[in-house]
Amino acid sequence: MSQATRALAHAFETGALAERRAFFIRAEDPPFADIDAEQSFRPAFLRLKKAVPRLESGGHELGLVLLTKHKEENFANIARGWALLAPGGTLVCSGANDDGAASLEKQAGKAFGGVDSLSKFHSRVFWFVKGSHAPPDYWQKLTTLHSVGDGSWQSQPGIFSWDHVDDGSAMLATHLPHDLFGHVADFGCGWGFLTRHVLATCPAVTKIDGIDAEHRAVEASRANVTDPRATFHWLDLINEAAPATYDAVVCNPPFHAGRAADPSLGQGFIAVAARALKPRGRFYMVANRGLPYEPLLKTNFASFETLADNNKFRVTLARR
Repeated sequence: MSQATRALAHAFETGALAERRAFFIRAEDPPFADIDAEQSFRPAFLRLKKAVPRLESGGHELGLVLLTKHKEENFANIARGWALLAPGGTLVCSGANDDGAASLEKQAGKAFGGVDSLSKFHSRVFWFVKGSHAPPDYWQKLTTLHSVGDGSWQSQPGIFSWDHVDDGSAMLATHLPHDLFGHVADFGCGWGFLTRHVLATCPAVTKIDGIDAEHRAVEASRANVTDPRATFHWLDLINEAAPATYDAVVCNPPFHAGRAADPSLGQGFIAVAARALKPRGRFYMVANRGLPYEPLLKTNFASFETLADNNKFRVTLARR
C-alpha cells in the first residue's frame, strides 16, 4: 500500500470523511467496503479482488482518486471522477508530496471553488463537493482518446510517452530490418508506434500481437492500428503467458517502477521474450545503455549483438 493510500484511509478512520458507496480511480487496497474499483494497470488490477479497467456508470455520492506522478493524467482522472459523481457528491484525491500533490490541490481549489484537505504520511488528501464549477475544458479533453502529435494517431494520459514518439522507440524503428516475417510481437506496445511501423515496413509479417499492461495503451493501439493483421492484448507479461510463440519480438521495455529505476522489469521482458520465441527467432530491444541487461541476454539467448549505440540508448539483436 502506498503512502497516499494510507493517507486516504486515515481521512476516513479519523472521521474527516464519512464512508459511503464510492468509486476508486487508480485503485489500490480500498479503505473500506462497498467501493467500485477502477484499475487499468494490469499488475495492480490482478492484485485487487474485484475491479474493472474503466468505470462507465455514474451517480456515485463519493469518489476517490489516487493521484500519480503524471500531471496530465491527474487532470484527466479528476475530470472523470467529477463526471462520475452525482450532483452534491464528494470527490476525494490523495497523492504523495513528492508527486506534486500540493500543487495539484491548489489547481483543484482554483478550478472547483475551494477544497478541504489534510496532510499525513508525506501525502496530501483534498476533497470538494460537486457543485456549479465544472472541470476546465483542457482537463475534460484529456479524459478520452484524442488526436496528438502530427494528428495521425490518438492517445491519452496514463500511457508511456503518451503525446510523442519517445527517442528509444524511434531509434529502434530506424534499426529494425524489413525482412521480419510470420508471427511477430510488440512487447509493451504502448499506443502502437512500433506495431504500426512493423506492419508498414515488413510485408512478410502475417500477424502481430501488441501486448501492454496498461489498458489505456491497448485502447489507443486498437484505435491507431487498424490493419487486420494486428491483435492487441491487455496482459502483464511478467506474470501472464504470452498469447503465442513468435518468429520475432520487438520491445522497448519499461524500466521504472514509480520514480525509481527498476532494471528487473526489463530483465523480466528479456526472459519472457526468450521463452516466447520460436527456435532461431529474433529479439530486437532498445534500452538505456547503462542498464544491466547483458547477463540476461547471455543466459537466455544463443547470441546477441549491438546494432546501434548513441551513448543514451542501445539497440540489441538477440537470437534464440
